[in-house]
Amino acid sequence: MTANPVPRQSRTVSRRGLLAGGLGLLAAAGGGGAWALDRYVLDHVEVSGASTLTAQNVVAAEADSGGTATASTYTSDTAKISITKTSTGSGADTITYFVADVRVTDATIVRSAFANDQFGANIIANPSEIAASVNAVLAINGDYYGFRDTGIVIRNGVAFRDSGARQGLAFHADGTMRLYDETTTTADRLIAGGVWNTLSFGPGLVENGKAISGIDRVEVDTNFGNHSVQGQQPRTGVGLVAANHLLFVVVDGRSEGYSRGVTMPEFAEILVGLGAETAYNLDGGGSSAMIFQDRLVNDPLGKGQERGTSDILYVAG
Repeated sequence: MTANPVPRQSRTVSRRGLLAGGLGLLAAAGGGGAWALDRYVLDHVEVSGASTLTAQNVVAAEADSGGTATASTYTSDTAKISITKTSTGSGADTITYFVADVRVTDATIVRSAFANDQFGANIIANPSEIAASVNAVLAINGDYYGFRDTGIVIRNGVAFRDSGARQGLAFHADGTMRLYDETTTTADRLIAGGVWNTLSFGPGLVENGKAISGIDRVEVDTNFGNHSVQGQQPRTGVGLVAANHLLFVVVDGRSEGYSRGVTMPEFAEILVGLGAETAYNLDGGGSSAMIFQDRLVNDPLGKGQERGTSDILYVAG
């Protein structure tokens, strides 16, 4: 399917190297162990009003869409969402996860928003707070872009960072989604090809309807504090069944008797079983959160409390 490119006048926002400077100050102040206390100790705003920057000016205050909602479903002229909870196993082997089946008529209502409407280092807010700020119907935590200074970051048709480093995920404005190698392209090329949003975490979980092999050995980053994403963990992921048909999946974990979490291959198999043709792993652990109609759906770490993060992926009303 041919992508429908977003307008060429979409703007690129320069990083100016300031995020890397913030990391240097952190290392000087407390050494590598400082990562264990917090992902950053210094705030740095690179772009304000970031969540409302779009290539098509489509992210704005909107009137009520007339959508109707129950505890688990939402229907409007542009989106149909249903949420299910599944528990498998028993005792210490229990796994509990939540699936939001999302069908949209316009792929550009699947958007990203930044904490405090700002792009930069150590800018965090609870996913529910970010979701409320943009009137999101449904949201999940994103890739925590503020934890690193690499990766291609395109949000709502606007490029904020162009520093390819890993396998990324690209959402196209025609409703398709694909895995790609960030090191072989640029943000400008992606936007010219119709990319609406990118996420940079990983690894990719599913391609062509099959679980990707070797994902149990992938390291997302090599810095202290996020050396590996392996083991039985809480997870957040996104999958594509067909154009404009998405899956948002959150697995709870580290909570004995409720949910142990899943390995990366187990997560991939869940998404394959749900019909995903393509799927990608996002930030997990205590960050894993699903928000629906201003309500926290899952139970992060069995504590019923969210953890601050840099960004969300959401469906607009």
